[in-house]
Amino acid sequence: MPERQSPLEPEYHPGSHGNFEHGVDVILSETRPGSILQLAAWPGEEKRLIEAIRKVTGLALPDGAGGGVSSGGHAVFGFAPGKFTVVDEAEGLAAAFAGAITPAIGTLTDLSHGRTAIRIAGPKAEWVMAKFFAIDFALPAFPLGAGRSTNHHDIFAQIQRSGADQFDIYVFRSFARSFWKALCHASEEVGYEVQ
Repeated sequence: MPERQSPLEPEYHPGSHGNFEHGVDVILSETRPGSILQLAAWPGEEKRLIEAIRKVTGLALPDGAGGGVSSGGHAVFGFAPGKFTVVDEAEGLAAAFAGAITPAIGTLTDLSHGRTAIRIAGPKAEWVMAKFFAIDFALPAFPLGAGRSTNHHDIFAQIQRSGADQFDIYVFRSFARSFWKALCHASEEVGYEVQ
């Protein structure tokens, strides 16, 4: 199997950057999950879809848009009514859902080839994210596991809080390099490390 190529490669420079003389407050990385899926329920079928997600992933997803959970190598979050993003470190998650998501329940779209996953972590992660998105990133307003979908200029982004000071951002692969460069630039004043 050929190695997957990253769209960030020409701009991905490991090490410390920006104003890091007193340490780094942000850590940036590409997570490279094997599976990124979008699941959508037909009206009235949301609970059946949520149950199918639980059966396949083992993750108990809270009902409602924005709710989510992240555990180990997989995560799921709602980003709109009846629509969910499911992520797994392993490839082939779409096949596992094939029998669970029937045409009567909803649809499954494998986005693994079309999305790039970027992680931002550290004590200033919320502060840097607020430069891009008009969202309250404070923990009470954006709890652990929760997800949001939004835009930064023309770049659509799905964001999940995957840790107390950590967010995973899913962007279209074709915009990933541009978004990465902007994220690095926005992190310069607090000092950042690329891992």
